[in-house]
Amino acid sequence: MTEEPILTPVAGAVEREEERSLRPRTLAEFVGQQTIKEHLGIVLQAARERNEPVGHLLLSGPPGLGKTSLAHVVALEMGASIRPTSGPALERAGDLAAILTNLEEGDVLFVDEIHRLPRTVEEVLYPAMEDFQLDLVIGKGPSAHSIRLDLPRFTLVGATTRAGLITGPLRSRFELAERLDLYPPQDLETIITRSASILDVRLDAEGAGEIARRARGTPRIANRLLRRVRDYAQVRADGRIDGDVARAGLLVFEVDERGLDRVDLGLLDALVRRFGGGPVGLSTLAVSVGEEPDTIEDVYEPYLMQLGFLRRTARGRVATAAAFDHLGVVPPDGARGQRLFDA
Repeated sequence: MTEEPILTPVAGAVEREEERSLRPRTLAEFVGQQTIKEHLGIVLQAARERNEPVGHLLLSGPPGLGKTSLAHVVALEMGASIRPTSGPALERAGDLAAILTNLEEGDVLFVDEIHRLPRTVEEVLYPAMEDFQLDLVIGKGPSAHSIRLDLPRFTLVGATTRAGLITGPLRSRFELAERLDLYPPQDLETIITRSASILDVRLDAEGAGEIARRARGTPRIANRLLRRVRDYAQVRADGRIDGDVARAGLLVFEVDERGLDRVDLGLLDALVRRFGGGPVGLSTLAVSVGEEPDTIEDVYEPYLMQLGFLRRTARGRVATAAAFDHLGVVPPDGARGQRLFDA
């Protein structure tokens, strides 16, 4: 994963517009996650045949895997409008009530980071999801009274990177809960090739493969790297991306052959050199590299664990022998260290 570049307002708007343009519009265009696509295909077709909104959906998984894209796909497949918001933005019950009362029949309400909903807001959501009704309290003190409003039938699509923080009552009200996994390189190559076509970038198979191998199993990162390599090819090559140009561009932007960037390497370096391979607590590791614990846990660790460079244990984080090899460091204490890191 590369660091976000510093963008002017205009440049940032261009990047965001490009990202939106790369989103798949239908399930057929959505690459990968075959089991989820099959499940969604069934429930969407059944809802269309019954001429009713699809049931509420919960999508979980690491950032950048397509949860927001799938929410838009659901809306487009159902011919509905989508109303996006996020858990942190809904600070009070009235914030949610304002959104719910402005929904139309069949609309898709997309709530990103739904695990961060305040409890008071979450409780307002229960009858809205279950009975399509909204309970409001009017006034304060002895004169306060409650009223119940009927809501149009809508579909709530919740997205979360921390499924374990979703409360039981909220989770039970979703009719379908799916987890998105990191993508294999062949799926990322397909995504990169499609994005290059949309962006009018000349890209050959070797260039696509080189970017895919370093994209950390994440489509968002794959598209970001494609744009950076496109910039490199435009400025320092002839605009065409082949294997050599992709490797050179990724080297300039400090993405190594396994897709690790400065933060990843900083984490491994701290774990291996500063703490002797661990175990070390998450908070201590976060302080040592200047990152938030949640960021390390949600953004960096899943890929490091997939590579086999890091393990989570009851005592803390432990570097594996593969992590030592990647950094060119000999594990401590010889055979004893080898057993510890490969256990």
